[in-house]
Amino acid sequence: MPPALSGRSAALRSAIERFLKERLDAKLKPLPPDDPKRQDLLAQFEFKTWIADAARRAPKIQLATHILKATHPSARGTNVNAPPAKLPQHDVVGTHSLRADYVVDAAVADAKVLDVYGFLRNIELEGQTLLDLMLAGDAEVLAALSDDRTEAQAWATAFTGIAAPRDKPASHTQAKQLCWLVGEDPRDDAGYHLLAPLYASSLAHRVFTTVNEDRFGEAAKAARQARRDGEYSDTVVHEYPHLAVQKLGGTKPQNISQLNSERGGSNYLLASLPPLWVSPSVTPPLRTDTVLRRFARRERVRARTADLRRFVESDPPENQSTRDKRDALVLDIVEELFLMEMELLQLDAGWSASPECRLPEAETCWLDPQRPEHDEAFAQMRASTDWPTELCGRFAAWLNASLNGKLMMDDAVHDHWYELLQEEFKARQREGFYD
Repeated sequence: MPPALSGRSAALRSAIERFLKERLDAKLKPLPPDDPKRQDLLAQFEFKTWIADAARRAPKIQLATHILKATHPSARGTNVNAPPAKLPQHDVVGTHSLRADYVVDAAVADAKVLDVYGFLRNIELEGQTLLDLMLAGDAEVLAALSDDRTEAQAWATAFTGIAAPRDKPASHTQAKQLCWLVGEDPRDDAGYHLLAPLYASSLAHRVFTTVNEDRFGEAAKAARQARRDGEYSDTVVHEYPHLAVQKLGGTKPQNISQLNSERGGSNYLLASLPPLWVSPSVTPPLRTDTVLRRFARRERVRARTADLRRFVESDPPENQSTRDKRDALVLDIVEELFLMEMELLQLDAGWSASPECRLPEAETCWLDPQRPEHDEAFAQMRASTDWPTELCGRFAAWLNASLNGKLMMDDAVHDHWYELLQEEFKARQREGFYD
């Protein structure tokens, strides 16, 4: 006569028996009283018989945060269990972003073994699952499983094996694969690493539950009602425009994994659309004596000019590194000058003929290049004027004036700014940009 169980082991045995009875009752309910299948089910769900069979089927389960079958339901290969705390931390959202309360998935070779995972996950004692207790080596779990300690230990070893990594990583012909060049010669097959992307199931599950709570949770519903009624709410309303749903596993989501089954196969895809860019209307630079006034108000120009001023005021050493950094800042400003040019070239040809245009000839020649097609006098003036040279001089004078505060920018500095812009103009002229 085996000794009677008491304490925690008795509570665990009762919980296991309750789990088996609920599953048995669910299977017996649709069967008529005289159906011979009832006896088979009663025998199948006898305590020791079911536990032994579950331990035999357990190796078909693997705990994983990243699963393979989501990429193709027939794929066979390695799944990975990567706890977030052990992953490299970086700014991009990923599995590493999950907190310690993340949910691990169960990848299965056969959906018929998910009842074993339910047995290990759903039976709890003192806030710990049956699997947690087994992994912790809780002796009272063994007593609850069987009166024969050797038998109980063998079953526990089989059950806890689902948390162990598999021996050799392996991909599959139906898995996603990518050849990534790591060598120098793309013709050398040995110069590639084969990457096999896996589905971040634990992360996908957190996204799914979070989005569902934000969309359908009681607090979210109350907050939306308060917004409609014009009332205050402490709850932030989250919106997910253009949300898409990817169904994995079709009518049998359990064939993919446990978490996919719990989601009914639904996996949310957040919109990855580029922003709708609405450019401000471009207006001609009228009623001003230089377009550089408008240019100086551009946000990036103000920022880069301030950076350049601070750098020069720091009195850096006179060496090549200083010159390179200074020139890089100036070329950033020059780049913004050409961006403004591209914007103004969208204007209709001839805008500079307006009586309100007070720009110098060099600037109108630069920014209204199509006007000569309809204005012969302007065409002759443009052809006979060295407007790029004058424009470079005006830019250098403007930049010198922008930097002069505590600084005294001499002619040599002015000439350097002039030469930097002139080189850029010459390059654009060689490309036929101003023809």
